[in-house]
Amino acid sequence: MSVEVAVFVAYFSVVLVIGVWALRRSESEAEYWIAGGNLGWLTGGATLAATHASAGTFIGTIGVMHSTGWAFGWLVLSIPIAYWFLAAVLAPRFVAVPELTLPGFLERRYSSQGVRSVAAVIILIATVVYVQAQIVAGGLIAEVIFGIPSRTGMVGFALFLVLYTMVGGMLAVVYTDLLQLTVMFFGALLAVPIALRHVGGVGELFEKVQIAKPEVFSWTSMPPTLLLTMGLAFTLGSISTPEKLIRLYTMKDLRTLRRGVLFALILATVMNFFVMTLALVSIVELPDLPSGDLAMPMLAKTLLPPVLGALLLAAIVAAMMSTVDSLLLVAGSALSRDLYANLLRKEAGERERQWVNRLGVTVVGLAPVALVLSGVAEGELVQFIVLLFTALMASSFFAPVVLGVFWRRANAPGAIAAMLGGCAATFLWKAFGTPTLDPVLPGCAVSLVLFVAVSLATADDRNSSESA
Repeated sequence: MSVEVAVFVAYFSVVLVIGVWALRRSESEAEYWIAGGNLGWLTGGATLAATHASAGTFIGTIGVMHSTGWAFGWLVLSIPIAYWFLAAVLAPRFVAVPELTLPGFLERRYSSQGVRSVAAVIILIATVVYVQAQIVAGGLIAEVIFGIPSRTGMVGFALFLVLYTMVGGMLAVVYTDLLQLTVMFFGALLAVPIALRHVGGVGELFEKVQIAKPEVFSWTSMPPTLLLTMGLAFTLGSISTPEKLIRLYTMKDLRTLRRGVLFALILATVMNFFVMTLALVSIVELPDLPSGDLAMPMLAKTLLPPVLGALLLAAIVAAMMSTVDSLLLVAGSALSRDLYANLLRKEAGERERQWVNRLGVTVVGLAPVALVLSGVAEGELVQFIVLLFTALMASSFFAPVVLGVFWRRANAPGAIAAMLGGCAATFLWKAFGTPTLDPVLPGCAVSLVLFVAVSLATADDRNSSESA
């Protein structure tokens, strides 16, 4: 057994042990969905930071920077803005309405089961998009580590993700996130100085990148309109994605929440700078890759000592798992609580709902595999698949969730129109719009206009409700 394989076997074994332990500890739905709402700032912040880091960070960011250049790196500036808004502006009003799911929060805010059902369906659809990106990245790493076809690796990675998320719930996710964050952070921390030493230090790095690919440091390597709208997608999406919003419920009080968000902000920002450095090193050391998404796996495989290379690849897998497990859990709750128990079997007991959740995790976890194997989004960089998910979340939920807690006249018809219109506009722009503009702009514009216009036009509708 090679060093790389041994590291991965040990890592996945630990993750499974945590999942089984969490299964025995999760005695209620609150523990399963939001870890009982009793997390401290360290574990709460760690799980938020780990959820932020994904294949989009460790595979996608490096892949885009390797392919197009430095300009994409400025998007890291959107993170502090989004996290500040979450902690300082949105959290006090959001957590004042205690719920277990984001659609549940929306039902309470708008007094409408229809709002809850529409939100749940959109979450299920968008989660399939996002998980597809992580599975593609998992297949690339499996090909590098185990020498198996990437599609075989995708299937295996998806099965493992489904298994341990289904078993343990949020409690397992929280503690594996803490493990995964540790692996991510220290894997990247150890890799950066070794990678810099290979290219002769920071000064030499910039000179060699300039020689290898002069356009890297040009701000025109990507259309300015695309860069600006991608920044908008990351900012609004980070505020609106359900896996981040539901994390606000896991911490025990508002003071703890704010400390946890600050901790997550610091960790996420530091990790992004590590990733940007490794992206530049990959341009020098691996200039002729067939796809930018191979830059990080090949960097770890060819440049670093075997143990550290395996640790860094485990860090990438950890990043993907920490995000996918959260989204699968959100998708499972959308199916079991927000659709099944809300519409089909209101008398369903807690045990029955948990089994439906596990079915939902399985379906949403395996559906992207079918899409990948059938050729959907084949050849597209991982980060651009992640951006589509982010645009969908921002376009669907920013107006109903964020604006909805401040605007008292917002009502259920307005929220439903905003979610459906924003989601549809995002998909349509992705399919038919100009590629120099991220779908988040037309999606959010349509959502906002519908949210305000329909709410005002139906102001006397019986579904109108007071803000939380």
